[in-house]
Amino acid sequence: MSQDSSRSSHTPYAHQHAGHRGAAESAPAHEHAGHKQGATFATRTGTTATGARWTCPMHPEVVQDRPGDCPICGMTLVPIAGANLGEVEPDDSEARDLARRLRVGVALSIPLVVLAMAPMAGIHEPFGLQPRSRGWIELLLGTPVVLWVGGPILRKFWFSLVHRALNMYTLIGLGVGFAYLYSLAAVLMPGWFPQEFREHDGSVGTYFEAAAVIVTLVMLGDLLQMRAMRQTCRAIQQLLKLAPNQAWRVSDDGTEEQVPLDTVAVGDRLRVKPGEKMPVDGVVLEGATRVDESMITGEPMPIAKAEGDKVTAGTVNGNGSIIIRAERVGSETLLARIVHMVGQAQRTRASIQRLADVIAAYFVQAVIALAIVTALAWWLLGPEPKFAYAFINAISVLIMACPCALGLATPISMTVAMGQGARMGVLFRNAEAIERMRDIDTVVVDKTGTLTLGRPAMTDFEVEGIPGEEALALVAAVEQLSEHPIAHAIVEAAKNRGIKPAPATAHDFHALKGLGVQAEIEGKRVLVGSRTFLAQQGIDTQHWEEQADTWRTEAKTVVYFAVDDIAAGLAAVADPIKESTPEAIAGLRRLGVHIIMLTGDSRRTAESVARQLGIDHTLAEVLPEDKADHIKLLQGEGRKVAMAGDGINDAPALAQADVGIAMGTGTDVAMESASVTLVKGDLRGIERAIVLSRATMHNIRQNLVFAFGYNALGIPVAAGVLYPFFGLLLSPMFAGAAMAMSSISVVTNALRLNRIRL
Repeated sequence: MSQDSSRSSHTPYAHQHAGHRGAAESAPAHEHAGHKQGATFATRTGTTATGARWTCPMHPEVVQDRPGDCPICGMTLVPIAGANLGEVEPDDSEARDLARRLRVGVALSIPLVVLAMAPMAGIHEPFGLQPRSRGWIELLLGTPVVLWVGGPILRKFWFSLVHRALNMYTLIGLGVGFAYLYSLAAVLMPGWFPQEFREHDGSVGTYFEAAAVIVTLVMLGDLLQMRAMRQTCRAIQQLLKLAPNQAWRVSDDGTEEQVPLDTVAVGDRLRVKPGEKMPVDGVVLEGATRVDESMITGEPMPIAKAEGDKVTAGTVNGNGSIIIRAERVGSETLLARIVHMVGQAQRTRASIQRLADVIAAYFVQAVIALAIVTALAWWLLGPEPKFAYAFINAISVLIMACPCALGLATPISMTVAMGQGARMGVLFRNAEAIERMRDIDTVVVDKTGTLTLGRPAMTDFEVEGIPGEEALALVAAVEQLSEHPIAHAIVEAAKNRGIKPAPATAHDFHALKGLGVQAEIEGKRVLVGSRTFLAQQGIDTQHWEEQADTWRTEAKTVVYFAVDDIAAGLAAVADPIKESTPEAIAGLRRLGVHIIMLTGDSRRTAESVARQLGIDHTLAEVLPEDKADHIKLLQGEGRKVAMAGDGINDAPALAQADVGIAMGTGTDVAMESASVTLVKGDLRGIERAIVLSRATMHNIRQNLVFAFGYNALGIPVAAGVLYPFFGLLLSPMFAGAAMAMSSISVVTNALRLNRIRL
């Protein structure tokens, strides 16, 4: 751009983008084959009439059109965030059912444990009950816990056997089932048992309390896990609520009718009344208003909208009534794409998750084998009654080794982190992006729209001879008739200062293309434009040249203006740096991240911005096709590179970078090419993403330590290795408690990510 503000014809590049179609508009249903231990499962991905879909938090490749259990691991499927824009409130009937079962389990298990543990405390006849009578009461208390409270567990256990997909519910089902059947036989048919198994009165010891407590604890873990998964969707559900359910459609004859939002098509004309939310993404055809776009941009001030301006679904209309043309509807809107991105992200797995899955797959088989070896060892080498010892310790091994904590270690942390990021305006497209952000040591940033606002704004205004407000009103009065972006910037600055431009008519307005404009305003001849334009009119601008040169060194475009043939002052227009950018740059430096500016703008402009922000390394006048090459060079030096940009020209570099970061206020192509999106376009989100990534990976390592630690310490004890030395054996009930505690510790630890200060 010429430094004397030469107004050459300029048309911003236009682009078309088909948008990323949401899940509800995906291709026809297809089958997904996933296998574990030789089993193959066909999972439908077609949607129901409502479009809602469910997925497994541990196996995101499993997607079904109805609630149920994962065919691989048996975990309860959770709704996919944003699979159906009309279904705002999630169905929590299953969570309520689990809570109801849990309450019953606790109520029956407490007296059951009291009866079973009393003899160990020296109370051989609690409540005056003989051992045989106590056995019948334990049967009555334990049966509903195992069969009804534990119904979901037994169903998943049976499912794992039918499909030959051994998982944590296989271990739980085997342990609980054997304990219950053994105890049932002990009460109903004690004569079947050898004398060594009998009490002094001839009764046989039971393990109803162990089975009941295990079931209750597992149900508690399942309920906590389900609630944790649902909590991560709350931010998305809040976004979904921003979209209205209906819209006012304007027909060709001018009549208006309220129609369901899902019937609105591209090209429809829609009336948006004061205070209503924008139903779709579109462009203003008639009217003017101010729109609250804080949900998208984070800008607290409403944005002026007039004919030709774009509006976004979910943003709130101000006091004006406007007619818009629908350009993106349904899953094509920005709001829908944001929801879809988070839903997609929550159904991806990082490499650390894939490693945990492989370990868990073999772990179940190894544990079953270990339980068999434990039983045989006690049967052949243990004291009398050998069968009882063999049976009890084998069950303890099965329960203690349940890998539910191992399976939850990674996905629960990733899911919580994605929800936390969404609440802070940082959207991760996949779990791998969270993992990679931890290692980023170099951030490459585009200038326009990333470091700066991406649109011209008046930054300075100097005047002599007339009051400043009067001068700005005169200049804005002329510029309001111009279509040039610089003219719009000056008019907008006047409005922001509460100055109403004087009326001007097209009859009085004259424009000299590329140089400037003039008009008769309130009896005064006002000229606005370049130095050359005023010189052609015989106006001397020498008095203002020193100030003009100072602004030019700051990469500002200088606009001269004259009133009644006297040079009255200057205005400076530039693409201003975002208010949040200096803080963002400082935050990245604190993290030890190297920052590079990569831009297609002139070197003078780029270096000016770099000086203001303290950026040491600047690459300017880079062609779009060369940006990706610069990223490759940095990666060739061993750097882990994140690229932040907002335009179509940034898309190749965003895709090439280890982590691409798109501004939510930028183009659709950039958002689709990046793995992280900053919804508000605030660069401070990069620092938040890095902090969240590092905290998440640390959290996952802690979870894996919890999971493996419980198993490493508990399985040998459950197998009875301490018995020869200390006479210590682990009851199946305590094994179940330890197993549940490992899951609870993992879930609780993952939820701590919600308290990280970003």
